[in-house]
Amino acid sequence: MSQYPMTARGAELLRKELNELKSVTRPRIIEAIAEAREHGDLKENAEYHAAREQQSFCEGRIQDIEGKLSNAQIIDVTKMENNGKVIFGATVTILNLDTEKEITYRIVGDDEADIKSNLISVNSPIARGLIGKELDDVVNIQTPSGTVEFEIIEVEYL
Repeated sequence: MSQYPMTARGAELLRKELNELKSVTRPRIIEAIAEAREHGDLKENAEYHAAREQQSFCEGRIQDIEGKLSNAQIIDVTKMENNGKVIFGATVTILNLDTEKEITYRIVGDDEADIKSNLISVNSPIARGLIGKELDDVVNIQTPSGTVEFEIIEVEYL
């Protein structure tokens, strides 16, 4: 199986969610199923069917997280020397040379990506255009609105 890059923070968040599902959510659902069974006829018992659906979702999510964690290649950039090169996990500030607008992105794994928090997937066009480049490089990145020219003004390993 191939490994998928994940930041140490992303792996920790998945572990917390997995622990929550196993220690809080799963027992609560089991309790709800037992309580619904006590109400009698299961064919017409909406509470029972709803609890079973929740259980199915919960178990699926547990398997999904366990699979992701088992195939994760956890990369902690805080333990690497900052040489000004854009790598997975780096926080990069770029300047759009057309609009003079600065924006900061952190390059993370697919599951961690959240554009509202400026966390972009390593597989996104912007990240692919930045990876391997260095501080003060000017890069042309193909975006939905056309090719945009950016200058890398800061690279941090946070």
